[in-house]
Amino acid sequence: MSPFLLTRTLPVDATDAALRADVLHGLTRHPKTLPPKWFYDAHGSELFEEITRLPEYYPTRAEREILVARAPEIAAASGAKTLIELGSGSSEKTRHLLDALPGLHSYVPVDVSESALRGAAEALLVERPDLSVHALIADFTGELVLPDTPGPRLVAFLGGTIGNLLPDERAVFLKSVRSLLSPGDALLLGTDLVKDEKVLVAAYDDAAGVTAAFNKNVLTVVDRELGADFDPADFDHVALWDRRQEWIEMRLQARRALTVKIPGLDLVVPFEAGEGLRTEVSAKFRKEGIGGELATAGLRLSQWWTDSADRFALSLATAV
Repeated sequence: MSPFLLTRTLPVDATDAALRADVLHGLTRHPKTLPPKWFYDAHGSELFEEITRLPEYYPTRAEREILVARAPEIAAASGAKTLIELGSGSSEKTRHLLDALPGLHSYVPVDVSESALRGAAEALLVERPDLSVHALIADFTGELVLPDTPGPRLVAFLGGTIGNLLPDERAVFLKSVRSLLSPGDALLLGTDLVKDEKVLVAAYDDAAGVTAAFNKNVLTVVDRELGADFDPADFDHVALWDRRQEWIEMRLQARRALTVKIPGLDLVVPFEAGEGLRTEVSAKFRKEGIGGELATAGLRLSQWWTDSADRFALSLATAV
């Protein structure tokens, strides 16, 4: 079996420090915010897996449809010897690319979760004993130092996760990805597309209430990790379509005036009745917009694939 390497580029206490910084910054500003990455403790990850199977939530199915149908084209266009996946998680979707890349030498999954990286790598190496896996425990929004692997390299950022970044954050992120690319390398980017408002809102406010539970889970994380006394029952899940920004905004809206104590930060946070705490934006894109953002970062949009209903897109971009 080929070796599995794991490199930690984050300090062991980085997650705790980042949570403290995000909660302190986000709950002392107006409007109040928390980043969506804090949804994903073990329970939150289970809830999100359940969301991906809901009839209202189309992005996962749409992206998988493209990967199944277009993976050979993606492989041929990239000619990749190394696949680098940002925010790899379970690496489940990546298997379609791995199957289509017969000349692949190395897979470099990047994630903040060591357990997710180890679990995915163990499964992949059973299936593909000739594959070299070098996992990175890292935050893909920070500066990445990639291992020395053969090119061409394909950097994959799937799932529409780029939509969780605000425009300025996307610009910084895309420029950081561009800095990783050498001649012949490429970026494979997953983006959810602008569509009917009712379809979009339903995807983030399902009838079964799974997304509401997922949204409220961020409060449970803050309670557990920082000793806060949030009561999820004091908040309503809200999903709104912002036509001007062309993004879905998820909020937790206080049902009444209340005060939350967070002993881990020596912080007291007042909420007015009806006040919203923004927990996620999920931007939706148009082809021309993606092309423009890539170009600003020094990347050229060279290939564009959508699912049969034009709900989701995978794009391939190369360094200019």
